[in-house]
Amino acid sequence: MDDYRKAMEEQIIESYKRDEEMMILVFAQWCVNNKLDPHALYLQAYPQQEGNAALGRALALTVPEEEAGDISDDTVLGVLSLYGNDELAYVVTEAIARRKPHSGTGD
Repeated sequence: MDDYRKAMEEQIIESYKRDEEMMILVFAQWCVNNKLDPHALYLQAYPQQEGNAALGRALALTVPEEEAGDISDDTVLGVLSLYGNDELAYVVTEAIARRKPHSGTGD
């Protein structure tokens, strides 16, 4: 029974890692689609993670904006929050705010 439990735990961990890498890929492609530097945004959120290997792998899988499907702001924020990536979601939210014209300025 111990072998079965250990195998199940390993399978769950591997599944989580794959899903986490997919989350990073969604973030990286969203950055490419919005002409933002994924490394710069990631380092704003996690300055101690210079040279993050998962981000590097995700960047290798991104495609030019013209070839990519649309990734909405809500989608990237939802995926980040699903994994508790609050720091990166905050940085992404700031980037979205800078990109969008401010309304209610009285013009």
